[in-house]
Amino acid sequence: MMSSGFFYAVLDGDTKDIQQKSNTKEGMILQKEQFDITGMTCSACSTRVEKSVAKLPGIKEVSVNLLKNSMVASYDESVLDTAGIVQAVEKAGYGAIPKASAQNKSRTTTPAAKPEVSTAQAEYKQMKQRLLLSALFTIPLFYISMGHMMGWPLPSSLLGMENAISFAFTQFLLLIPVVFINFKYYRMGFKTLFHGSPNMDSLIAIGSSAAIVYGIYAVYKIGIGFGHGDMATVHSFMMDLYFESAGMILTLITLGKTLEARAKGKTSDAITKLMNLAPKVAILVTEDGQEKEVPTESLQKGDIFLVKPGSLVPVDGIVLEGNSSVDEAAITGESVPVEKQAGDHVVSATVNKAGFLKCRADRVGDDTTLAQIIRLVEEASASKAPIAQLADKVAGVFVPTVMTISLITLIVWLISGATAEFAISTAIA
Repeated sequence: MMSSGFFYAVLDGDTKDIQQKSNTKEGMILQKEQFDITGMTCSACSTRVEKSVAKLPGIKEVSVNLLKNSMVASYDESVLDTAGIVQAVEKAGYGAIPKASAQNKSRTTTPAAKPEVSTAQAEYKQMKQRLLLSALFTIPLFYISMGHMMGWPLPSSLLGMENAISFAFTQFLLLIPVVFINFKYYRMGFKTLFHGSPNMDSLIAIGSSAAIVYGIYAVYKIGIGFGHGDMATVHSFMMDLYFESAGMILTLITLGKTLEARAKGKTSDAITKLMNLAPKVAILVTEDGQEKEVPTESLQKGDIFLVKPGSLVPVDGIVLEGNSSVDEAAITGESVPVEKQAGDHVVSATVNKAGFLKCRADRVGDDTTLAQIIRLVEEASASKAPIAQLADKVAGVFVPTVMTISLITLIVWLISGATAEFAISTAIA
């Protein structure tokens, strides 16, 4: 019965004010708000957004969740507003939409859960299609590039130095669709790079672009070698094609993004199941005593509603008339139905088992117990464990560190007297 006591305690207090605002010792009023963040693709992105918002005056705490593409920020209303936070995120190269605005907009059309589910499912479906199409061209690309070394059967037109041009050009043609399918990495990668906040997409874009450009250069060198009868050059650059490396890294990253999209879909689905616990309609008793079926979200505080046997309680309220037993397992976990009579509280999403209840709405919309639970689940999923915070710190320096090491590798080999081709090849690796 401890769980039941907890939820009734929640009913007695103004939980919304507790969760959304808190008074500090200095007298400041902190506003806690959620945002949907767009454009993030890796931990470096979420770290960049978090740092950009954290340095704003008036920010008390900020946490960015890459999995849900969301951010929770606590800030002093007298110093900062929502527009300032959105502007800081956009300046960092990303987008931000206040969660409350998105939910209010969705209520005027369809239930809030439906767009979220369809968006997550659409993203997963899109990533699956990209993965399948990428693999369709990457597998033969890998087979052709590695087959001669592994002794795999290949067409005679792709074997031997005399067929070096067809060997190289076939790989290039297979790579073009993979690059086109995954061009988003290049668009986002170079965009964040120009904003001074390189992320994993930047690393992919620069590395694969360098491999592709060097591969094209190698094709030209093979052609020049044939023209001058220099078979040593032909053999050397035939082994220096990196088309399959560019294709494989794009496809493998897409595989990771597909798994990530699937995880996002499951997270959204879990919250959606909570949202679906609440009934979509309620029976409102009008001022003239008539019964009218209305959408649950249209109920206002003080409205009188009826709960028939076998029906769900639409909102939190107080029983005015009737006696019944109510199954509160969905909210409290209590397996035994609780007897209700005049003066008792009823909670949204619980099931009226037997009798007929006439109730007065006490908490509606975002004030209901179910809405508070959903909000707590969303905030918990947006928070980070210590190991996740450590991973974000590593991700924040990983990309620039790798790029710096690659540049140092190029310079050191050039200074040591190596050829430009060898130095670039090593830097790409």
